Amino acid sequence: MNEPLSVDLNCDLGESFGAYRMGNDEQLLPFVTSANIACGFHAGDPGVMRKTVQLCLQHNVAIGAHPGLPDLVGFGRRNMAVSAEEVYDMVVYQIGALQAFVQAEGSTLQHVKPHGALYNMAATDTKLAEAIAEAVYKVNPEALLYGLAGSELIQAAKRLQLGAANEVFADRTYQQDGTLTSRRQPDALITDPDKAASQVLRMVREGKVLSQQGVEVGIQTDTVCIHGDGPHALAFARHIHETLQREGIALARPNAQRP
Repeated sequence: MNEPLSVDLNCDLGESFGAYRMGNDEQLLPFVTSANIACGFHAGDPGVMRKTVQLCLQHNVAIGAHPGLPDLVGFGRRNMAVSAEEVYDMVVYQIGALQAFVQAEGSTLQHVKPHGALYNMAATDTKLAEAIAEAVYKVNPEALLYGLAGSELIQAAKRLQLGAANEVFADRTYQQDGTLTSRRQPDALITDPDKAASQVLRMVREGKVLSQQGVEVGIQTDTVCIHGDGPHALAFARHIHETLQREGIALARPNAQRP
């Protein structure tokens, strides 16, 4: 008898800082099973980090660090010329900061998911991927590394015997090589909740996604990302959550994928 399907729903949270407010963190938490909390480089600040950790624990949502490039103005979504050594240092620094808040609240860090440009750069750059995986392994070898499904991040984690979760996106389109369509292109985002839900269901059930080139791409789905910074993020998250439940797909934290 086949085991029932299950998938993790994750969302980027804690992206307010100073006087700037972004997202609907408290309203989104009932609809996700894992949260990626900004660590102060692309967004977030110490007070926001602490409060977001506390909110996650109140809602029984697993906590992950969301390290990004040091680019508040660009929200960490602009590529930067950084070396593998620099990436290692900034990821260790950010994981350490968020992990300290998690430990101070008596809990543990479940995972690490790079943010934005850092995530996409490491998806195809072996050296950057290895720097991130090594940073996670040395700070918290029990943590999972969330990375684009089948990417260099996943392969780097496997080489270090680090747990990995293949991530797919509800609201992004794909290229035929399995990478995400660049946000600079007009067709990068899926704004129709029904279309997004259909894409998620197919990725979970069939392990396939239709690329922008019309080619079906095989894809492993351990966790699904729902972005929390869009104007309709809350309605979007609720729709994905309710669709999965209606279709009999359980929502649960991901199992560690270790070699």
